Amino acid sequence: MNNQYQPPKVWTHDAESGGKWASINRPVSGATHKKALPVGNHALQLYSMGTPNGQKITIMLEELLMLGKDAQYDAHMIRIGEGDQFSSGFVDINPNSKIPALIDMANEDNAPIFESASILFYLAEKFGVLLPKAGNKRTQVMNWLFWLHGSAPYLGGGFGHFYSYAPEKFEYPINRFTMETKRQLSVLNNQLENNEFIAGDELSIADIAIWPWYGNLVLGNLYDAKEFLNVDEYQHLNRWAKSMLARPSFQRGRIVNKNWGHEWEQLENRHSAEDIDKVLALNPNENDNLEVK
Repeated sequence: MNNQYQPPKVWTHDAESGGKWASINRPVSGATHKKALPVGNHALQLYSMGTPNGQKITIMLEELLMLGKDAQYDAHMIRIGEGDQFSSGFVDINPNSKIPALIDMANEDNAPIFESASILFYLAEKFGVLLPKAGNKRTQVMNWLFWLHGSAPYLGGGFGHFYSYAPEKFEYPINRFTMETKRQLSVLNNQLENNEFIAGDELSIADIAIWPWYGNLVLGNLYDAKEFLNVDEYQHLNRWAKSMLARPSFQRGRIVNKNWGHEWEQLENRHSAEDIDKVLALNPNENDNLEVK
């Protein structure tokens, strides 16, 4: 106990102790450099990266296109490891410097939309799908959308950070966040025992919000923690995760703004459907919808 950490009276930032992301983590906001954002030809301009939060929006946009909606979009890569989120152009559309952020050029004021839940809600309202208009069904979708945004930080910033990214392995935080992550997996598994989709019998923005975090996790595509978390015990959650990935919109959206993994799951920038088609065609197992390694 003599080596126990004693917090100082006033905390100061130590840029050398932050682990993998130390070079971009800082205790202040605002731009660090001037750089304008690229602009494509479509009304919807997305600035993002293919992390779970980024996948929510590209999956949503691909689902809208599958539904026949006029939701063509340009998706521009924001390399968070290189600090693109601190450029003056990105800070102008999201002062919080987090992906994703969206601009709809079809709006007269071109007001930016940031925070993934806000973007999902905006797109669902704009196109009139994936969110019931009123009543209990709408309430249930919103319940689970907000559940995700209260829960995912424990999975990502908590479990994921200490299990995968922290400079050292510490037993207490790993145990603490593993327990909470497994509790969340149990919540979802129980909900899906009698429901085909997260919020009931229809696909919604709740499924699109939750899958990139918890679907990827149980399918072994997040933090390499499938065995550690014993995710096979969540039978109903696994069924849902696989059924979501069988949808073309999930297969397509999950590869956008991504530059890691297999060559058939990397598309840094998307400007047309053909961009995705070319990348997916590289997959030697293209008929295997569950190739998520």
